[in-house]
Amino acid sequence: MNAQIRTKPDDTRERIMETAETLFRRMGFAKTAVADIAAELRMSPANIYRFFDSKIAIVEAICRRCLSAVEEKAWAVARSKAPAGQRMERLVLEILAYHKENLVTEHRVNELVVAAIEHSWDTIRTHKDAVRNVVELILRDGIDDGEFEAVDPRETAEVIMRSVVPFTNPLVVGQCLEEGDDLEAQARASVRFLLRAITPRR
Repeated sequence: MNAQIRTKPDDTRERIMETAETLFRRMGFAKTAVADIAAELRMSPANIYRFFDSKIAIVEAICRRCLSAVEEKAWAVARSKAPAGQRMERLVLEILAYHKENLVTEHRVNELVVAAIEHSWDTIRTHKDAVRNVVELILRDGIDDGEFEAVDPRETAEVIMRSVVPFTNPLVVGQCLEEGDDLEAQARASVRFLLRAITPRR
């Protein structure tokens, strides 16, 4: 059987996730019950529980899907042919753009993000590791090309990751947007400041 052909259970899981996410955005995470998701799909709650153990399990699946999309964008940036410094800046801007578009467009969505962070910590930790690996790859390329000094790529990646949290954590992004901050300009300035510290003096 062709692995690319979706089985019916996969289709049903996807429909449940999409419907749940729509309701979380419309009603808020706390106010949405499994029964609401089932009613929207015209199926019984018992049928939902065949695919997901709980509402939290649905949130975790949505979280994994969102973070996978971020990781795909990140690796695409890392593997592009631009200079390492440009790739690092674009990486942070791509993650920021994703969170602005998908996770902080409405106040209710923050409930979903909070629930995902509270209940999907292993998933989020794995995601952080993946993004750190992307940053490390860009740093290694920059070091090999003489664009960056011969710093420790893993240690420097950790420093950069901690420094760009305001642009990569959806909860912080949402708070900054409420305050009217120009996050794109701040992200560019922050990345350029960080990279100046490892750029050889000509």
